[in-house]
Amino acid sequence: MRRIADLEALHALYGMPKPASTRKVAARLTDSYARWIAAARFCILSTVGEEGTDASPRGDDGPVVAVLDPGRLALPDWRGNDRLDSLRNVVRDSRVSLLFMVPGSSNVVRVNGQGWITDDADLRARFARDGALPRSVLIVDIGEVYFQCARAILRARLWTAGDESANLPTAGDMLASASGGDEGGPDYDRTWPARAARTLW
Repeated sequence: MRRIADLEALHALYGMPKPASTRKVAARLTDSYARWIAAARFCILSTVGEEGTDASPRGDDGPVVAVLDPGRLALPDWRGNDRLDSLRNVVRDSRVSLLFMVPGSSNVVRVNGQGWITDDADLRARFARDGALPRSVLIVDIGEVYFQCARAILRARLWTAGDESANLPTAGDMLASASGGDEGGPDYDRTWPARAARTLW
């Protein structure tokens, strides 16, 4: 099997991008990009560090990030698994990407930039939920923002295929498999909804 191992071979295979592919890129949020991101309750945060790359889902019941100004976003760090993969990466390598998705839209908006973490009390208070505060906030200084081609969402029928989760392994199944049966299983799945409800924020 042939390996494409240099840029010359790669560009020969694909050719040049269409003009719109580069014209859509902005260095700061335009009004349209700001409105779109403000509607997104979900994004994927991508980082890079010494152990490799990381991609982490982030979600909220309102806008997943706050637009601080046309060049800067704020992403609260709500409760999760405390592995700190993304945050540890950002402390050591500030390069970040965010992929924003809105249910029903075939567009995805990407932000590439530089990230840094703060525990600023006033900023954390801005995201308060029922007395709970994020422990930190990721600030993203935007380097570029653009919308992705819609074909991937359309091919996957992501918003139109319906619920396809019925026969998938559960979180308890996956944990039991990974731990050799030491953890997880039906009890994990049975108790998870109540645990999630208590610890969502």
